[in-house]
Amino acid sequence: MTSKDPIVVNGRSYRRPSAPTVVICIDGSEPGYIEQAIEAGVAPTFARFMSSGANLTAECVIPSFTNPNNLSIITGRPPAVHGIAGNFFYDPATGTEVMMNDPKFMRAPTILAGFHDAGCKVAMVTAKDKLRLLLSNGLDYASGRAIAFSSERADKATKAQNGIDNVTRFVGMGVPDVYSAGLSEFVFAAGVKLVETFRPDVMYLSTTDYIQHKCAPGSKIANEFYAMIDGYLARLDALGCVVVATADHGMNDKHLADGSPDVIYLDTLFEGWLGADKARVILPITDPYVAHHGALGSFATVYVPQGADVAGLIAKLKATSGVDRALTRAEACAEFELPPDRIGDIVVLSTRHKTLGTAPAKHDLSGLTEPLRSHGGLTEQRVPMISNRKVRLAPGHRLRTFDVFSVALNDTY
Repeated sequence: MTSKDPIVVNGRSYRRPSAPTVVICIDGSEPGYIEQAIEAGVAPTFARFMSSGANLTAECVIPSFTNPNNLSIITGRPPAVHGIAGNFFYDPATGTEVMMNDPKFMRAPTILAGFHDAGCKVAMVTAKDKLRLLLSNGLDYASGRAIAFSSERADKATKAQNGIDNVTRFVGMGVPDVYSAGLSEFVFAAGVKLVETFRPDVMYLSTTDYIQHKCAPGSKIANEFYAMIDGYLARLDALGCVVVATADHGMNDKHLADGSPDVIYLDTLFEGWLGADKARVILPITDPYVAHHGALGSFATVYVPQGADVAGLIAKLKATSGVDRALTRAEACAEFELPPDRIGDIVVLSTRHKTLGTAPAKHDLSGLTEPLRSHGGLTEQRVPMISNRKVRLAPGHRLRTFDVFSVALNDTY
């Protein structure tokens, strides 16, 4: 392999960058946030990128949750290939429900690891530590060509485990609260500092959707958040980077007029149809950060007893108000490119303003201090993809968020 040869990862070919290439996932960036910030006059860099660079719309993978989409972005492939079908899943082999934040669950290498192994310098900064091990899997920090850490645990980073130490001093910021806009700002501040000093060939920055869960597009807090991002984009652009920003999913209001969450409790439904404790409902949005969403999203998967009338249960679900789609495992895996062994017998998606839960007693909603905004379904699939360079795509190409590294490396000019 020469320095001019393309780099192939998971069957996709990527050009070697001629300038630092920065791919950004603005977690939860529903269409409208950026446009409203521009209209408010606080996002001139976004406005310039969208007018002189590229302003595209892409589709994320379903379920429209953080882990499956970040992993799709970082591998360039859907969950059927990389294996991460949610933040959380049920392992029938052990009969346990587990977080999918360990690299042992991954079935494909990352683009960053592919570039690193080809001799490039790579960097990754994510807001939450739950993603760090997955996104940085395969990097060799002893090489001196890799740096990867999270905002959440920046003070715990070491050269051996992250390729860098003294991160808070390096960035010039203390560790932000996990429930704050500062967690995402730390990602951008670190990214700028890494370009200025480490000069990675390829870098991935991934934020948190704390603000989007709480604030609608055009609100004062949302506009302030995007104004902050805008300032860092201007600095990356001035440093000569190719910058392409997208999102892992959108976001929608999912509450009643009184502000309480609008929930279809699936445990309750299946108990009425099958009896108590016969079905196991899995909510793949589940993660440790319950103040964001109370584990209420718009995608669920259900395991039912052997011999159960799956077709009949699906018919009942389809007749339930607020259910958008109800599919068999085979149907869902074919349509949404999911790994069959990590999906239940039935997959359920709710409509735009509904969420799916297990049972009321199983959800800690104490952290929901504003009316619920959440994601997971088809109504949160369309997201922006914005670049500071022009982009040339093949005619008729269905743009997916997991194309973003290909767009940045192969299609910008």
